[in-house]
Order: sequence, then C-alpha cells, then structure tokens
Amino acid sequence: MPTTFDNRFVYEFVTLFVILDPVATIPLFLLVTAGLSRRQSLAVAGYALVVAFLVLLFFIAGGQFLLEALKIPMAAFQLAGSIILLLFGINMVLGRMAKDVEAIPSDTALLERAIFPLAIPGIAGAGAMLTVVLLTDNNSRTFAEQASTTGVLALCLVCLFLLFALSGVIFRLVGRAGIEVISRVFGLILASIAVNGLIVAIKLSFLLK
Repeated sequence: MPTTFDNRFVYEFVTLFVILDPVATIPLFLLVTAGLSRRQSLAVAGYALVVAFLVLLFFIAGGQFLLEALKIPMAAFQLAGSIILLLFGINMVLGRMAKDVEAIPSDTALLERAIFPLAIPGIAGAGAMLTVVLLTDNNSRTFAEQASTTGVLALCLVCLFLLFALSGVIFRLVGRAGIEVISRVFGLILASIAVNGLIVAIKLSFLLK
C-alpha cells in the first residue's frame, strides 16, 4: 500500500518544515556565509531558498512521472537518497564540510555559494524531494491540492529565510568554534536519520515488517 499524507494545512506545514530541517541547515548557513556582510549573507540565503524551491517544484510537477518512467520504485529512491544523506552527515561529523566551505575562494559568486551545499542537499535534500512527491501524489491529489501544497512549501521556505536572517545572533553568541561543534552534532543527527531511512527503504524493498 503506497504511503499517503493527509491533506491538511497544519499537517503539511509541520511535515515540510521538519523535513527541510532548519536546525541542521542553520549551522551550515553560518559556515557558508562566514566572513560575508549581512547583506551578502541574506542574498546567499535568498538564492539558496529560491534554488531549493525550484528543485522541489520540479519534483512536485514531474518527480512522480520521472520515477515511473524510469521504473524506479519509491523505496529505491528513498534508499539512494538516504545513502547521500548519510555521506553528507558523515562529512559534517568529521568536519570535512567545514573544510570544504573554507576552501571556497573569497571571490566566489554568492549564487555559487548558495547552491552547494546549502540549497542542495542541505535544504532540498532527498528527504524533502521524496516528501513533496508523496504529498502531491498524482493518483490521489487534485491540481488544486497540489497547488496548495506548493504554497505551503513556499511558506515554509519563507520561515526558513527568517531563521537564517536571525542566525547572526547565534553566531555572535557561540562563535565560529561553537558553530563547528553544533554542525558536527547535527551531522550525527542527520546520519542517524539517514540510517533510519535506509532501514525503512530496505524493509519496503523486501516487504519486511
């Protein structure tokens, strides 16, 4: 039986907001924007959220058709996405993500800073892609319901932008060293979520209980 979601505003908002994982992406945002002015940091946040929205909109509009055309079951998509998320989490735990961000040249365009790793896979990760596909299931949702879900997604991203705008306060309180510690802690949480996703995907693939 395919997984379905109840089409209620509050349920969809909470589901999407949690899967966008603002707690884990805020430390990543602070790493990416370290050394930038507030205006530049907000520009990076805006670019990242727009890119994430466009990616997720693509999956809302055609993700299910694409998976069906390629004969890729949802479980396989979830498995692949969980592996990517696991690697992402491991890199955060080991501090490699911070090193990769530090290696970004100072003259790098703000849009380039925003795309990786903040927009993808930080905000628009595999979990978010899978969730929007399930929430806008073509077999059970009308176009109006899918449009409503898209609006809820946009609202969640606006809330995420506000959190990014307030993240400077966090940076001033804990400093760069504190941000790296927080990043590693939430990297471990992401890795745990990824492992759980792997277990669920394997059970679905082999029809295990």
